[in-house]
Amino acid sequence: MAGTKTYLTLINNVLRELNEVELTSSTFSASRGIQTATKDFINKAVNDLYTAEVQWPWLYTSTTQDVNSGQQEYTFPTAFRVADFESFYLISKELVTNGEFTSNINSWTTIAGAGSASYSSNGNGRLRLNDYAAHQSISTVVNQSYRIQVRVLDSNSAGQPLKVQVGTAAEGTQNLNTTLTVSDFGKGAILDATFTATSQTTFITLNNTSTATNLDVDFVRVSEKDVVPTKLQFISYANYLQGVIHRDKVNSSDHYAKPKSVYRTQDNLGFGITPLPDRDSYQINYQYYKSHTELSSATDTLDLPDIYSDVVVNRAKYYAYKLRSDIPSANIANAEYEDGVKRVRVEALNKQDYMKDTRTNLEMSSRGSTSNPVFTY
Repeated sequence: MAGTKTYLTLINNVLRELNEVELTSSTFSASRGIQTATKDFINKAVNDLYTAEVQWPWLYTSTTQDVNSGQQEYTFPTAFRVADFESFYLISKELVTNGEFTSNINSWTTIAGAGSASYSSNGNGRLRLNDYAAHQSISTVVNQSYRIQVRVLDSNSAGQPLKVQVGTAAEGTQNLNTTLTVSDFGKGAILDATFTATSQTTFITLNNTSTATNLDVDFVRVSEKDVVPTKLQFISYANYLQGVIHRDKVNSSDHYAKPKSVYRTQDNLGFGITPLPDRDSYQINYQYYKSHTELSSATDTLDLPDIYSDVVVNRAKYYAYKLRSDIPSANIANAEYEDGVKRVRVEALNKQDYMKDTRTNLEMSSRGSTSNPVFTY
C-alpha cells in the first residue's frame, strides 16, 4: 500500500528534530536555509533507500505493450529499472476503450431516451443506464471472430433485460443481438458471447429501454476469439543470436507466427519477442520494478508505506547533522537509518520458500515411548 505522508510532513519531521521552524502549505515555496536544505535531504534519503535494493515490493508495477505485426523489439517504460522476465504473457489486445468505467464513461457515446446515462462510482466504477443507450466503435477485421463479455447489475430487482447489440452502426444487430437479464440482484449477471465482424468498424451498443430500474454495466470487454493467453519463455540474448536470429532476419512473412519467447535487448532498454508477430491484435502484459520520481510539491507522497517513513527521516537527519558538522549526532542518525533498512529488508523482502503439509490423516505408530512417539506417514 502506498504511503500517505506528504513531502511537507516528512520535512517537518526532520525540522522538528533539529528544533527548527517548520513549514506550512503556505510557506512551503518560500523556504529558506535549513528548510530548503531539508527538502533536498528528504529526496536524497528516499533515493538512498530506494537504491539500497532493486526489488522493493512497493516499486513493483505492471504494464502492457501493444504488438505490431512484424515488429520484434519494444522499449521499456520511462520509469523502468528492472523487468521481471518470468511475468511476460502474450494476451489478446483489449479493443474497447474505457470498458472498465474506472473513473468516468468517456469514450462512450450516449443515445437519449426518457431517462439518463451517467457514471456510477459503485464497485470499481460503472456505466448507469436508465432508458438510455451507449455505444462505442472498435476496429475489427472482416470475418474475424471475437469474444465479448459484459457484466451488468440491476439496481432495484425489476428484472429488466439489457440489450447488447453488435453491428455496423450504433444499435446495429448485424453481428449480435441478445439480452442480459439479472436474476441474482446482489451478484449481477455476465454475458459471454461471440460474434464475427462483417466490417472494419464494429459498433458495441448497450441499451436499457426502461425507466423502471437502473442497469449498471460493470465492464465491457472485446478481444479476438482465437488468441489464447501464453506465457513467453525467457531466453538470453546470446541464445537468441546463436539459435533464433537467422530465422527472424529472413525477409519473408512465412515465418511470422504467434510469439513464444522474450529476450532482453543488448542495451537493456527494451525487449524483443520471437517469432515475429503475425498480427496486430496481440498485447504483452508484464511486471517490472520502476524508478521513483523526486518529491517536489508539498502534497506529494511516497510509494513507500507509512510504517517505513521513519527510515527516510533518519537518513535526512544524518545529512542535516553533517551539514552542521555535528558528527556524533550524524553517526547516531545513520546507525538508526541502517537498522531501519535491515528491518525493511526483513519485513518486505523475506519470503516463505517452503510448503506446509496439510494432510490430516497422519498415523502414529506404536513404536517409541509415550514421551517420544515415532510418527509414520
